[in-house]
Amino acid sequence: MSVMITRRTLTAATLAAAAAMPALAKSKSKPLVIAHRGASGERPEHTLMAYRLAIEEGCDFIEPDLVVTKDGHFVVRHENEIGGTTDVAARPEFAARKTEKVIDGEKLSGWFTEDFTLAELKTLRARERLPQLRPGSAKFDGQDVIPTYQEVIDLAKAESRRVGRVIGTYPEMKHPTFFASIGLPMEQRLADLLKANDLNSRTAPVFVQCFEVAPLKAYGLIGKARRVMLVSQGPAPVDVKSAAGIKAIAAFAEGLGPEWPLVIPTAGGVLGQPTTLVGEAHAAGLAVHPWTIRAENAFLPKSLQRGTSPADHGDATAVVKALYAAGVDGVFSDFTALAVAARG
Repeated sequence: MSVMITRRTLTAATLAAAAAMPALAKSKSKPLVIAHRGASGERPEHTLMAYRLAIEEGCDFIEPDLVVTKDGHFVVRHENEIGGTTDVAARPEFAARKTEKVIDGEKLSGWFTEDFTLAELKTLRARERLPQLRPGSAKFDGQDVIPTYQEVIDLAKAESRRVGRVIGTYPEMKHPTFFASIGLPMEQRLADLLKANDLNSRTAPVFVQCFEVAPLKAYGLIGKARRVMLVSQGPAPVDVKSAAGIKAIAAFAEGLGPEWPLVIPTAGGVLGQPTTLVGEAHAAGLAVHPWTIRAENAFLPKSLQRGTSPADHGDATAVVKALYAAGVDGVFSDFTALAVAARG
């Protein structure tokens, strides 16, 4: 059973830490460690067991990606297509649900959360998305279910009380334009949920993130939680290569979440000197939370790879330390303990 914790039941020390959250987001304090989908390098991603392990390892925030069910509930999956992260393909009762869809311009075949009720999704079991790279995590396949965002909030509150520090949540609205197109818009639903949990404020331990501009702007009209604009190395809807572009982002967001090579380039397979992005973002009043640190060789530049297999772990600590030295305000990591240890 989840433990519900209200503002009244939190200790004075915990409340003081919560009030300090905005300062933690962009200050000389230690950078935040954001558990990307939980301790997803060690347990199947977006499961309560992955979040619990990340908290044990010292994270400040746990990150749930939000998608919507047929009956309007937020569940936590990296994508609305769930063939790769659950056992749905092995469930004969759902065989007829397999279909093809175009999501944000990409044609996909599989099973999608919006075609299932919450009760149906709760019958499925989670599994490791990258079993070839993470066989240790794959050993936990079938042991956990798909959580709702409410269950993740409940866990964060319960764990905050248990460990004596605030554990925040860092929800990402996934494919909000697509979900709006099928009558399941996210922004109001998210605002209502945060309000119901006393998390509708700039001081709440919450960041709302998205790769799309319009949903972040829309959310800002109805909710008060801090917003983070996500940007990848490829084509993006915002300009992060000029001070003017970054200043424009600051008009509708409180933070910037760049793919980490936008902060520390990797030309020639080695870590380069930091770009000007962090300084320009700070000048515009934005916190900077790069993503995502992963330990496997498959995700590291050549000079940091160790061993011969893509699944072998390389020197990801060097990446984290370079980001910290560049002045970032937090990092997303699949390996919480690594990011915490590098922070010192």
